[in-house]
Formats: sequence, structure tokens, C-alpha cells
Amino acid sequence: MIFFKIVIIGSPLGEFTYNFNKDLKNGTKVIVEFHNRSTFGLVLSECDKPTFKTNPIIEPLDEYYSEKQLELAKFISSYYVCSIGDAISIMTPFKKEMLQKDQNTTETLPKINLSQKQNQSYQFLKEHPVSLLFGDTGSGKTEIYMRYFQEMIENEKRSIFLMPEISLTPQMEIRLKEHFGDKVVIWHSKLTTKKRRESLKSIQNSDAYVVAGPRSTLFLPIKDLGLIVVDEEHDDSYKSSSRPRYNARDIAIYMGKLYNINVVLGSATPSLNSYIKFPHVRLKGSFFKSKKEYIYERSAESLSPMILDNLKKTFKEKEQSIVFIPTRANFKYLICGDCGHTFECIFCSVGMSLHHNINALKCHYCNYTQAILQVCPNCHSHHLTSSRLGTAEAVKNIKDELSDASVEQFDRDVITTSAKLKKTLKRFNDKEIDVLVGTQMLSKGHDYHDVTLAIVLGMDNILNMSDFRAREKALSTFIQVAGRSGRKKDAKVLVQTFNEEFFEHYIYDYEKFLKDEIEFRKELYPPFKKLCRVLFSDKNGLKAKDEMQNMRQSLSNFPDIEIVGFGECAIKKVTNKYRFEILIRSDKTTSILKAIKSSKTKKAEIDMDPLDFG
Repeated sequence: MIFFKIVIIGSPLGEFTYNFNKDLKNGTKVIVEFHNRSTFGLVLSECDKPTFKTNPIIEPLDEYYSEKQLELAKFISSYYVCSIGDAISIMTPFKKEMLQKDQNTTETLPKINLSQKQNQSYQFLKEHPVSLLFGDTGSGKTEIYMRYFQEMIENEKRSIFLMPEISLTPQMEIRLKEHFGDKVVIWHSKLTTKKRRESLKSIQNSDAYVVAGPRSTLFLPIKDLGLIVVDEEHDDSYKSSSRPRYNARDIAIYMGKLYNINVVLGSATPSLNSYIKFPHVRLKGSFFKSKKEYIYERSAESLSPMILDNLKKTFKEKEQSIVFIPTRANFKYLICGDCGHTFECIFCSVGMSLHHNINALKCHYCNYTQAILQVCPNCHSHHLTSSRLGTAEAVKNIKDELSDASVEQFDRDVITTSAKLKKTLKRFNDKEIDVLVGTQMLSKGHDYHDVTLAIVLGMDNILNMSDFRAREKALSTFIQVAGRSGRKKDAKVLVQTFNEEFFEHYIYDYEKFLKDEIEFRKELYPPFKKLCRVLFSDKNGLKAKDEMQNMRQSLSNFPDIEIVGFGECAIKKVTNKYRFEILIRSDKTTSILKAIKSSKTKKAEIDMDPLDFG
């Protein structure tokens, strides 16, 4: 009988000892009995016979995790303070019967021609293990990526092409497949079961040379990996909001060292973190010769007469418009006009959003819905008002003003499948839609051919967030949305803001903003300091608070860390659990990890390098 250390895949618990009558390699995926049910486990290592009774491994499977996957899982477990079982759960194992592809069997691909500037940038990226391609919208970043992918294919190497969200994949899929054909595999969570199986088989058989998709793409069983490209590297979607709370951009950089391959980060609005940490090449200008006119309107968030007039004019000229609003639904809040009562979710301490299409108030945190009340439950007034315009209401109002125009909503409430996404983008580019109204999804790198008017609302709400990155988020969003317009013809960008001076100062020079932001962040915030957010939640608020206080007391014994703040979270209750937090700052990651691992309590959830402070 041989004994093995096993972790339960997806479990926050540690190692367990099981036995088996045959030798098993480290990384083998197995079926074991755990808490009276069969579940999947991972063989970490062989071990000595323990002094206690052990259960047998039920069955070893024909799947395994490679040495590098195990090493990556251990890094994620250590850095993001989670179990190895949690870390390995985000990875897809290899299959033992994977076909070995004959080398040098790829046909010659048509050459991708680069301009002199693009070629200089390309050579720069090849010379650095990790580098940043800081390229303006329309400057040709994608052509450089594709030229790099082609070189990898010629050398029988595979490439990972990360994009922040599924919303970027349809148009990029077309471009990649036009050049590389079936050597490209697109991977994301919205694939059908059949397509997912086919894509995984292509990856496992090494038929896929370019694997493109959101952050989960990093953890696929790809052999002969030669390159990782992280497009739109600034995007918050790369950060996981559930355990393990990893950042895919940072994991890609670690994988570059682990696999000894190059990593390319790309963006028109790079994060300050990447701009400071890594060598960058600046690709200025655009292939689009059109011009943009920026118009600022000092106004609260609304569809003002100026906006509606510009939408009407653009429609009459048979051109297209996009309208960016950071809020879904009809309105973000329903408020009593007499007593100020806010209609909060009964499970979360947030105002519920108003959805007229389902005649309900809906919580965007737990999805609880209730009928729209006609009377204030606090003072019984009928004077109920709505605030913070949302996409659905904007669509309704624009349709009222432009009755002959085709106006559609473009957010997660409507775009629920990959098929709907592809269909909407195709209809918009075929000019079947005149006005597209959307949230962040609208700004995610889509190539809209004939947009001559971009309207940007809600910038002041982003700019005024209690977040040290608020200025960066607001300016980046503004530039990204504006970049969707003026691809073929001159365009107008109309933004509602009371902070015209800030946006006007930096809109043509994002690099100047980054240099100025360095002075703002020094000695206080990342990338000059490391941050860690510790979260506590429980249905019993006193228990969560006690755990927070106990850990805070323990952390105070570590002189190399600073407790910036502690107490109730800004949103103090989510899904009927009360939430508390501690925010820690230090010069070194090692100091934070040492303190956390020595002080961690049972209910503490660790968020290293947090991006969300809500």
C-alpha cells in the first residue's frame, strides 16, 4: 500500500492522506471519498504511512496537471492566500492520451506587413521578457500581435492572447481566423457544451496555435507555449472577484518567468502600474485620418437638449451614434421625494435599480427582485422619484425623440449570450442599428466603422469614487469610448462633466497624465506601496465584527505593515451577510504575507492588490 498527500479540488481546506495499491505520479487527478461523497482530488506527493487510518483512492483518472501547473498553483496559493485546492480548481488538466503532433508540418502563412513604426515596436517587444506596447487607438497594435503570433507558429510554438472580456472576442475572432484559419481557438464561458468540447480537444491535440479569450484562457492545457499577449492590460476584468482573487495580467507575467517566454502587455491607456514597472514602446498616431471634436457640457447626468439635438442631426445624416452610460436598468435608484427614503435590497445594503421592462426593482448584487412600490413605506408619500439614468431608460427616451431610428441597448441585461453579442455587433456594423446605448461593454475595443457621434455620460460619478484610481479609471474610460468613434469620418465626442479642465488637459496626452499621477501616488498608493484588503462576512454581524477585531489586534503586532483603516464595508451587507474589512499597506509584499498568514482568522478572505473598494 502506498500513501499520498491529496488536496480536494475546489476546497478551501488543506492536505489529506489517502492510500492506493499502485504508484501514482504527482499531479494525477483522482476520485476520492470526502465527507461521504465522491469528489475530485489532486495527488501532491507520496508520503510516509501515517499513524491514523486512511481511506483508499477510489480511482485515478486519465487526466493530470503538469509540473508547471502545480508550480503555478502553489504560487497562486501562496501569493493570494488560498488553498492549493482553490488554486488548482481554475486550471484545466492535460489528458494522458493527448496526441503528439508531428513538428514542422505547418503550411506557410501569408506575411503580415508592418509599417516602419510598427516594425520598430515589434522588435522592441521581442527584446524584452516583459514589455508594454503603449499604442494609441487605431495605431496598429493588433497587427503587431498577429505578426508575433505568426513567428511563434513558424517556430512551432503556441500563443495565448488574453482579452479582458467575452465582449471583445467576436470581432477579434474574425480577424484572427481570416489570417490563421483553424489554428485559432476562441475560449470563453459562453461557449456551448459541444463547442467547448471541440475547442478543448483542439488545444489538447496541439492543433491550436493561438488560443484567445478572457482570463480563464491562461489555465488551459497548452503545450509548447511561446508567448502571452495581454491586450487592454489596464482593464479591471482581469481581476477575479471570487477566491482565488488573482489578477490574470500579473499571473501572465509570472508565467512568463515560469515558462521562460515573452509577455506583451498592450493598451492605449495603460495602467500606471505597468507603465512604471516595465519597459514600454510608444506607438503614436492612428491609421484613421479623421478628426475628433470634443464638446463639454456642464450638466448633471441626463439626455440634455444638446445631446438629443446631436443625436437627431447624426441620424438625419444617416450616420451612427454610441451613448455610454455607466449604469444599467432604467434608473440606479428609486427615492422618496418627501422623506428621502431609498429602496434598498432586503439582503444587501444597496439601493435597488429600477427595471421597467420587468416592472420590478432589482438588486445588481444578489439579483433579488420585487414589484415597484407606488407608496413610500416610510412616510406613505406617493412622491417617488428616480435618480442616476440607466441604459434602459436612455434607450426609451431616445426612441421617444427619434421614433424612426433603431435604438438598442448594449449591456449585460440584454447581451446574455455569445450569439446575441455577435448578432448585435454585426447588425450595428451593417448599419441596421442607428444608436447603440451601453455600459463598459461599449468601450471594450470594438471596431465600429461608421460612428460619428460618441456621447459620454457619468464621468463625474467615476471621477468622484472613493478610489485612489478614480482619475485613472475616468480618463481611461473616456479615451476608450471616444476611440470607438471617428474611424472613417470626422466625429464629435460629447461629454457631460463639471470637470472639463481635467479631461481637456489630458485627452490628447495620456502619457502626461501617467507622469503627473506618479507624483499623486508616491509614498501612498500602488505601484509604490502594496495594498491588501481583508474581508469578513457572516449572517451574524457580531461574529464578522469580532473576527475583524481579533485579526486587527494580531496584525498590530507587525511593525512592517500599516493598518490604513478597518470597520464596516462601504456596502455593509451583501446576500444577507454583514461585511467588515481591514485595509493594509506596506512597502513589501513579503511583509504583508507574513503578517496575514500569522494572523488570518477562519472567516478572513484575502484580496491581495485589491481593485474594488466598494
